[in-house]
Amino acid sequence: MSEAEVTREGERGRRPGREAVPGERGGYERPGPRRRRKGERTVVPEAEFGSYYGRPIIKEPPWAAVDIAGYLFFGGLAGGSSALAAGAELTGRPALARAGKIGALAAISLSTAALIHDLGRPARFLNMLRVVKPTSPMSMGSWILIAYGPATGVAAVTDVTGLLLRGGTTPHTPRKGKPSRLPPLRWRSATGTGTVPRIGRAATIWAGLSGAGVASYTSVLIANTAVPAWHEAHREMPFMFVGSGTIAASGLGLLAAPVHENAPARASAVFGAVLELAAGHRMRRRLGLLAEPYRKGRGGALMRAAQALTVAGTAGAAFAAGRSRLGAALAGGALLAGSACTRFGVFEAGRASARDPHYTVAAQRSGHAPAVE
Repeated sequence: MSEAEVTREGERGRRPGREAVPGERGGYERPGPRRRRKGERTVVPEAEFGSYYGRPIIKEPPWAAVDIAGYLFFGGLAGGSSALAAGAELTGRPALARAGKIGALAAISLSTAALIHDLGRPARFLNMLRVVKPTSPMSMGSWILIAYGPATGVAAVTDVTGLLLRGGTTPHTPRKGKPSRLPPLRWRSATGTGTVPRIGRAATIWAGLSGAGVASYTSVLIANTAVPAWHEAHREMPFMFVGSGTIAASGLGLLAAPVHENAPARASAVFGAVLELAAGHRMRRRLGLLAEPYRKGRGGALMRAAQALTVAGTAGAAFAAGRSRLGAALAGGALLAGSACTRFGVFEAGRASARDPHYTVAAQRSGHAPAVE
């Protein structure tokens, strides 16, 4: 307020520039947009991204990279390996099928162990099975693991040990009255004829079908959070994770299977690479500012390494893996490493976007981010 006082001698305590002058434009304007005149300076400064004392607006996920990023990677490897094993078994490639079954069992065991280690107590995982909540990715993911894990174990143990080999046949009595058993299912391949128990084959096919859910549900899980770099990528993230899981399974198949049986692994490597790279490119173009964590910092370095390894491994799978065992091994190792870098890169990008309030405010102003409580 002005403290000017009018006396007989004039105004006392007048401060130049602080009093209203008759005839000048007042401070009130009609609501609505107003065009700025040429040469007119703005009184209100441009809005800046920030928060109180530079503190993060949302809490950074407290998850350990080894646990959760490893959980994401091994889950994709397990799901992709089961699908590849089912296809290899149905097309008569026993070595590739066995590699996929064993790899899927080992990967899903490591993935579940990493998840339980992050939760702290195994009872917390069991508590998630008390209800079935379709709107909760964590609840549905827990039930997907329960439906997938036992089938993977049965498929792998049956293939390796030969258990249930005779149990897979059904007893019957022919017309002459002599008891016998139906012959087990058989396949023909370049290495000869092998026997597959029926229970093991059924478990393999079920694991292959449910493996797609295992490979993709983790993308829905992290996209259902308030982390800007994850939530805004909810459209492309499932495709990226499925492609990454396919690449990892193809790499394992190229490492373990002989050259004359790795044709499905080579074809799936090309398919997975195209899917992952296309989804990642579209995601970075659509996110705009929120794509910076995928290009800069630790997350950006991991994503660039993933792209280089994926391209190199896919090229090796397409041109060298079908001719040389060494070429197949090198291509498989590059594909596995590229898939792991993708999962760890996505994890680190999400953590970086949660730490910087700039990305949270940008997402909120765009009107697409979830409400932060």
